[in-house]
Amino acid sequence: MEFSSKLLENAVNEIAQLPGIGKRSALRLALHLLKLPKENTSGLTQALNDLREQINFCSYCHNLSDLPVCEICSNPNRDSSMLCVVEDIRDVIAIENTGQFRGYYHVLGGIISPIDGVGPQDLTLDSLEEKVKKGEVKEIIFALSATMEADTTNFYIYKMLASYKVNTSAIARGIPVGDELEYTDEVTLGRSILKRVPYENAIVDK
Repeated sequence: MEFSSKLLENAVNEIAQLPGIGKRSALRLALHLLKLPKENTSGLTQALNDLREQINFCSYCHNLSDLPVCEICSNPNRDSSMLCVVEDIRDVIAIENTGQFRGYYHVLGGIISPIDGVGPQDLTLDSLEEKVKKGEVKEIIFALSATMEADTTNFYIYKMLASYKVNTSAIARGIPVGDELEYTDEVTLGRSILKRVPYENAIVDK
C-alpha cells in the first residue's frame, strides 16, 4: 500500500497493530479521524493516554479499575461467600450484564496454555488461594470459556483448592464448546450462572 503522506502511513501502521484491524480498515479509520474536528481527535488521544497511564488493577480481584479497589469489590451489598473465577475484565462485564450474579470476582489474567507459554505461575492463583484460606468464601464458581485450555485451568484450580472446605461449581454448558464467554448472549450466560453445577459433575459430564 503506497501513501502520499508519511504521517498518514505512520498512523495507519499504528492503528493496524490493533486486533482485527487490517491495513485497509486502518486507513479508513485514519481518514475518518482526519474528517473529525480537532477537539474530537484530541479527546480520543487524551482518553488513550489516560487509559495507559492511570488504569489500575484492583488489589482484591485484579480487575481493571480507576481506583485501587474496584466498585464491585467495594460494594458491601454483594455476597462475599461466592467468588466467580474469570479470565479477564471482558468476562466480568459479560456476567455483570446478565444481572444474575451478586457475589465477587477473581480475575485470573489469562488461562493455562503451554503452547502460548502461559503457566500457573503467570496467573493470579496465589491470591485466589489466600482468599479461600481466610474461610469467608463458601463457593468458587468456575466461569471460564468452554475451551480445552479453560478446562485445564479449571481442573488445576480444583486440585489446588481440594484441601479447603469450599464448594466448587461450574457454569452450566449452555455455552457451545469452543466459544468465548464474552460473545455469549446475556440470557444464555445468565441461565448458565443460575443453573451452575458442582464441579465434580462437570468433570463427569465431559
